[in-house]
Amino acid sequence: MTTKTHHPKKNYSLRDSLVYLTLSIILIEFCLSWLLNLNNPRESDFESRRQDIERFFLSIPNRDKAQALSRKFSKAPHLPGSPRDAALAKKMLHFFQDELGISSTAQSIFQAGSPDSRNATLHLTGEDRINQPTAWIDVYYPVLDTPKQQSIQVLDKDGQTTWTANLTEQGDFLDEDAYNSRDDVPTWHYYSADGVVEGQLVYVNYGTKQDFDALFSSGVNLTGKIALARYGEVENAQIAGAIGLLMYTDIRDDGHITAQNGYATYPHGPARNPSSVQRGSAHMLYVYPGDLSTPGYPAYQNASRQEPSNVLSIPSIPISWKTARALVKESGMFNESVSTKFIRIINRVDRAPAPIWNTMAAIPGHINDEVVILGCHRDAWVLGAADPVSGTVSLMEVVRAFGALLDTGWKPLRTILFTSWDAEEVGLVGSTEYGEDFGEWLSQYAVAYLNVDISAAGPRWLIYGTPSLNDLIRRTAQDIPHPTAKGRTLWDARYDKGFEFDSIEAQDSRPNTTGIQMLGLGSDHAVFFLRLGIASSDQMFKGVTKFDVPYHYHSIFDSARWMQLYGDPGFYRHIAVAKHLGLMALRLADSLTLPLNTSRGASALNDYLTNLNSVEIKFNTSANLSELRNRIVVLQAASADLEREKNEAQFNFFATMIGSRPSFSSRIFSPGFALPYQYYPSQFSSQKSMKEEIQQAYVRVANANKKSMMFDRGFLSDQGLSQRPWFKNLVVGPDREQGYEGTFFPALTEAIQSGNSKRVKYETQRLMNLLELLTVKLVS
Repeated sequence: MTTKTHHPKKNYSLRDSLVYLTLSIILIEFCLSWLLNLNNPRESDFESRRQDIERFFLSIPNRDKAQALSRKFSKAPHLPGSPRDAALAKKMLHFFQDELGISSTAQSIFQAGSPDSRNATLHLTGEDRINQPTAWIDVYYPVLDTPKQQSIQVLDKDGQTTWTANLTEQGDFLDEDAYNSRDDVPTWHYYSADGVVEGQLVYVNYGTKQDFDALFSSGVNLTGKIALARYGEVENAQIAGAIGLLMYTDIRDDGHITAQNGYATYPHGPARNPSSVQRGSAHMLYVYPGDLSTPGYPAYQNASRQEPSNVLSIPSIPISWKTARALVKESGMFNESVSTKFIRIINRVDRAPAPIWNTMAAIPGHINDEVVILGCHRDAWVLGAADPVSGTVSLMEVVRAFGALLDTGWKPLRTILFTSWDAEEVGLVGSTEYGEDFGEWLSQYAVAYLNVDISAAGPRWLIYGTPSLNDLIRRTAQDIPHPTAKGRTLWDARYDKGFEFDSIEAQDSRPNTTGIQMLGLGSDHAVFFLRLGIASSDQMFKGVTKFDVPYHYHSIFDSARWMQLYGDPGFYRHIAVAKHLGLMALRLADSLTLPLNTSRGASALNDYLTNLNSVEIKFNTSANLSELRNRIVVLQAASADLEREKNEAQFNFFATMIGSRPSFSSRIFSPGFALPYQYYPSQFSSQKSMKEEIQQAYVRVANANKKSMMFDRGFLSDQGLSQRPWFKNLVVGPDREQGYEGTFFPALTEAIQSGNSKRVKYETQRLMNLLELLTVKLVS
């Protein structure tokens, strides 16, 4: 059975040809203004102009401005749907308007689904598109929670309360912002079930499937009990029969920087404050992200609602290490897995549709049908100096730099869309609702989505991306100086560790052979890549070794003071991320042929298949992986042909444009606009006019670019994953057991793990059909 993607091949009609002719004239003016200085052509070619633009861009992001923005945005809590969240959405709107030279007089806050909201996005492309920068806010109405009461009590044999847990984080005035916010946001799990339950307490380690299997093997029955877990999986306790769940961040996971090793606890030192609580969401993202009540369609104010199938049906509460230790003692757990006393969990929440605010801005480009998108979420669990204010600050510095470029008269070749998402923390809601709202438009026009979330919370640079972006990611990182070490680059920062241990990690600790990790489900790129097949990336600085300062994730202590002392002293890493993010966007926006390498994308499938082969052996199934590998080989050949065609189309376009200027024949331009001299033609064809030659050359480039854009769309199936149809990508998807983590060939992997040979055959055939169809599209 063959499956079709969302995006049929575009046929170029006579009308389209006229459009391309008009575009070609624009491109002539655009490119010749860079390529040629008519008074002195020898002193100004494109390469020097490109370098000037990039140098100018890289000179703008500023550490002092980043720090000032960080303090401004992390001064107070800003949960989604809160008044502070709404105020920050408007601050972002005003920032976009000020930096991009946009009038603030017109109405710019729109109800999602209204004509104004629809047009704000749809008019970024097409014949009637805008031609000046614009900014606006889309208001969606997902289901949100309001916490009313959270309590944990230990009971005596008569059911009377003998001890009540202190669930409040203990702020210290040494960190004024954290201290002032200590009572503002309860320690609770978003979307956890409302209710009151009583039962014995059972320690379940990280709550993984393996942990529960071990408990069952030792004779422990979870039915009717309350699970106590180190921060890990949330659903397995419910599956095992537990009626409630408590989760804590264990300081045993903090490595070397602990109070036990002589380090003072925050805010007096770098070790974890024992009262810190990692808030979170009981939203099971791997079923579907976004609004609980509108899966697959946008959460307009008047949307029809469904009962959610992706949240826990048992109450759960996050607690601190200090509270967990006291609870173990008070409940009589001692050295056993099960407590002698019963405990009571009270979790009272109200749930109803409420507004959230996505703030957007766009710079229109010369080409009217290709858009580069950058995004970061804005909402935070509490202060969020790292998550997501650090990412927001990096994005804002990119916007400032692009605004400065606009002031020089620069205009991008492609449209650039900036996004400040809301409600990411509770389930990737803002980005998902936008992706569901404008899925068809994004599928047709989006070149790539570049995400940032936590840009700085430690020393090591982690980079994630679709393989088609790998070359761009690496080359750009090699052009960015290391944030703190002279003579090194950002690419080298993948091996950095602990601030107190200034060294480079051994080479065998690399994330993988490319140095770029697989995208999972942990941030706003999810809807773009896993549902819409848009090439995507994400990046951050984070602590990953035992020598790194513990990060107070989703706690009141994720504050401006912690950031300045431990997360990113001097704000060097904020700026490194801003430069990398913006320079990638600049190269995607301004390169004539898109820097999306489909050969890398096709080659990655071989690596995925090698890993899948080990899964097949482990589960002793008989998938026809050899035939699947043959299909990948054919796709690799087609992808290599496309890369050659892109290069030749690019060479031909510029050769056609400057064919009458021999002074350029000896120049070699940049990779994005390469024109080696051997491709220089001696004259135009005598049978066609110059305009016709240029039009034909541009149409050839446009066709190659469209194929590159649609490459990752070729991995989409309308049917989606088995039991999780929201996810359409059959090559990379969320792991059911690991939650945030991505896995290769998710549908086929799960089929192999099920041991069902018919299901394995079906999923193998689905993959082969997709790859065959994608191959045909690349060569047509």
